Amino acid sequence: MPSKQSEAVRKHWEAARLAVTQPDAGGPDDESWGDLTAEPREVDYLETEAGGVPAMWAVPKGCRPDRVLLCLHGGGFVSGSIYTHRKLFGHLAKAVGARALLPGYRLLPEGGCYPVPVDEAEAAYRSLLGQGVAAEHIAFAGDSAGGWLAVTAQLRAREQGLPGPAAALLLSPFADLEASGESFETSTDPLFTREFCRMLAHGFLGESIGLSDPRVNLLYADLSGVSPLYIQAGGDEALLDDARGLEEHARKDGVDVRLDVFPGMLHTFQMAAGRAPEADDAIRRLADWVRPRLGL
Repeated sequence: MPSKQSEAVRKHWEAARLAVTQPDAGGPDDESWGDLTAEPREVDYLETEAGGVPAMWAVPKGCRPDRVLLCLHGGGFVSGSIYTHRKLFGHLAKAVGARALLPGYRLLPEGGCYPVPVDEAEAAYRSLLGQGVAAEHIAFAGDSAGGWLAVTAQLRAREQGLPGPAAALLLSPFADLEASGESFETSTDPLFTREFCRMLAHGFLGESIGLSDPRVNLLYADLSGVSPLYIQAGGDEALLDDARGLEEHARKDGVDVRLDVFPGMLHTFQMAAGRAPEADDAIRRLADWVRPRLGL
């Protein structure tokens, strides 16, 4: 049974649905997403730039500075920021014992259509490599659309002849932009209907790229050579079949992949880190899995 603390995630998505369907009702602003997360102690934040975009370092006390998480926030290509997600990725960085770099890639409608976020994630990765951080000491992490970006940025790196990261951590990834999964019909998700997700994808891609195009749909992409993936999803979320489909497709392409489904949880439930036991368990599992892959 979901904890009482995790119900804050459901209430957030219910309020977000109200803001979408009844804009005049006065729903939450974008920055309130970060209110779900407790402030991690002993983590410092430093605003910077990475590859030409605004960015933020999350630096836990006593961490290994030569190990880095490149963290890509979610928000359906239209919301989220380095500020909404700094605490979530601060918790993750602290559990791993590494620094986290959060690039603020552009969103819609401010010029963030495809492939701009991929370009800017690649630039942030190049900036880390240019600073002398070894690729095998970098792990990508991302939630929702950021999870999509954490894989597409790897595919871009492969295309450009760059070394791939050590691993990628995907939290409720938006893997299937076609939104074809049966879980859209069976979930109790308050916001993420099939129609809503397709609307976000169409807005991001425009008219020139189809939702099943292998350049953008991870369930059709060639994932051979992609770094090990750890996927987490909520058992009640609409994007559950995105996670299942990505795990199956990655395994067929020879990728080392793990999928954990958390019963009763909703989309990006990990945002309740520091408050809900399920979120803290998820962060612990992510850290335990990635630490040896980073040589920690």
